[in-house]
Amino acid sequence: MGIFTRFKDIVASNISSMLDNAEDPEKLIKLMIREMEDTLIEIKAACANTIANQKKVERYLDNIQEQENFWSRKAELAVNKGKDNLARQALQEKRRYTQKNDVVDEELTELGVIIEQYRDDITELETKLKSAREKQRMLVQRHIRAQRKKQAHKEIRRADSSEIMNKFDELENHIERMEAEADLVNYGRHSSLEEEFDALEADDDIEAELDKLKSFQSTKDDETKDA
Repeated sequence: MGIFTRFKDIVASNISSMLDNAEDPEKLIKLMIREMEDTLIEIKAACANTIANQKKVERYLDNIQEQENFWSRKAELAVNKGKDNLARQALQEKRRYTQKNDVVDEELTELGVIIEQYRDDITELETKLKSAREKQRMLVQRHIRAQRKKQAHKEIRRADSSEIMNKFDELENHIERMEAEADLVNYGRHSSLEEEFDALEADDDIEAELDKLKSFQSTKDDETKDA
């Protein structure tokens, strides 16, 4: 594909639409940028060559104009000297250079138009390239955000998985077993404080029973004496 065909294709392309429909937008934008950069280098090189050619033609035109002026002066000199035949020859040479001057001047004008077109193309392609690079930067940012979002969703799904929930259930059951075992260690045993109060209550019962026996025995003794 020639440089101008590629340039027309690039300039006419709708970057946003192409990226939206691309299977791999990042890969496509890289290829587009590389193509634009290569085309831009070629256009600048072609423009530089044309400018160099323009300067060469300008020097050639200057030389033609010098020759034209030279033979014009020679024709005037011949007329002043009464040498009409020499004057005619001088004018013929002048006319030859005048014709060359017209052709070369037209060529120089065409070169100026081409150079101006090159400069316009370079400006347009640089604008397109800038836009493509901005698109690339946005695509990279979107890719990073998408990757982070994807990773976050993976973490959420992993946290919600039955395996994790089963482990939580196992941990909860283990803790409940430990609590039950701790309760069973002291099951049926009173605390030291409770034991002290139980002892006091037992002492009171014994004293009451002792008093009751004493009272009964005293009553029995009194009955024996009376008999």
